[in-house]
Formats: sequence, C-alpha cells, structure tokens
Amino acid sequence: MARLALVTGGQRGIGAAISEQLQKAGRKVVASYAGNDEAAAAFTARTGIPTIKFDVSDFDACKAAVAKIEAEHGPVEILVNNAGITRDGTMKRMDRGMWDAVIDTNLGSCFNLAKLVWDGMSARKFGRIVNIGSINGQAGQYGQVNYAAAKSGIHGFTKALAQEGARVNITVNAIAPGYVDTEMVRAVPEDVLQKIIARIPVGRLGHAEDIARGVCFLTADDADFITGSTLSINGGQHMY
Repeated sequence: MARLALVTGGQRGIGAAISEQLQKAGRKVVASYAGNDEAAAAFTARTGIPTIKFDVSDFDACKAAVAKIEAEHGPVEILVNNAGITRDGTMKRMDRGMWDAVIDTNLGSCFNLAKLVWDGMSARKFGRIVNIGSINGQAGQYGQVNYAAAKSGIHGFTKALAQEGARVNITVNAIAPGYVDTEMVRAVPEDVLQKIIARIPVGRLGHAEDIARGVCFLTADDADFITGSTLSINGGQHMY
C-alpha cells in the first residue's frame, strides 16, 4: 500500500511542487493549507490531492487535523513541514506579535506535527520527516530576525530529533532552499531581484521542483542511512 505523506502548506508554491512530486513517486498525499479555500479547491481539482485547512501553529488544531487525516486516509508515514510565513521588519520596527507569529508558525508547527505522528511512526518502525528551513536560517538576513531565528531553529530541531528516531527507522532531515522563483520572490522589486540573482553562482533563481526532488530523495524507503542532515539547495549561493 502506498505510504501517506502530509505536506503542510502543500497547495501553493514550493509546497504544491512537493505534493505533486510525492504523488508522482507513488505516495498518497494530503496537503494542508491555512486560508485560501478557492485556491485549495482548484489545487485538488487539478491534482486529485485532498487538502485540509487548519492552523499549524495551534497544537489542538493540528491534533484534530491529524486524527481526521488518519481516520480518512491511514497513518501518516511521511511528514513534510513546509508551512511558513514572513513578518519582516528591522528590530526597531518589529513588535512581539510579528516575532511570535513567525516563530509559532514556522518552528512551532514542526514540533506540533512531529509530536502528533511520532508515536505511530515509532510503533511501525518507519517514518520520514523533512523540515523546510532556509538559506536565511543559515546565513541570516537583514530585517528577518524572526524568520532567520525560526529557520535556524528548524536546523537544530532536525539534528536533535534525528538522534531520537534513528533506532526506530525514523529519519529526520532538513532542506534549506535558497531563493526560489515563487510569487513571494517575484514580488521583490526587479532591481533588487537582479542583485540577488547576481549572487547565485549558477545564475538563476531556484525552481520549486528543485526543492521537491530533494524531498522525494530524502523520503524514499531506501533513504534510511541519511538522517540529521541539512540539504542546501541554493545554486551555490551559500556553501555551508
């Protein structure tokens, strides 16, 4: 039977590419989303991948969602923690709400979902968890202390949790994307975008499919000797 993958933030941008790539690899996929019902419905109509709406920063909402997913689709054996938001601003302009929103959504969600699928993975002695970090969690970025802290935290979370899962065949890895050609990046002013591209040795932005292929690689059944690793997919912009 096909293994079930839950991809948070899985119906737009990088998340959509991950969901579709996992589906092509023979996985059953459920994609979570936060707000846009119309976009979620269109994604399901186009791909056949079911979606579920819940707040990944809310533990109780996650608990209810996982229970629903497992009742309807079976046990979650692959978890991709992709959901994330930005609330950018310099320290002078950032308030506590901007900090909490990003930490709770980007980092807190990794705990929430991993916690809820962990016992089942342990009992079955199989699990694949991939957490989506960021180049800005490795190198930092002006005006993103909240985002950089959350993404850096993901890398530490990954390494620590991998040690707990190793003996029961649960691998925990991270991917740190560089600048990817998504709606968010394309919204950057053109002159700024060209300066970003000029710093990428391969000479282009990443594609969502570049990240999705990495997720497929790390979640394969035979990828059981790779755990606690961070795969940087950034075109050589930051070699870490």
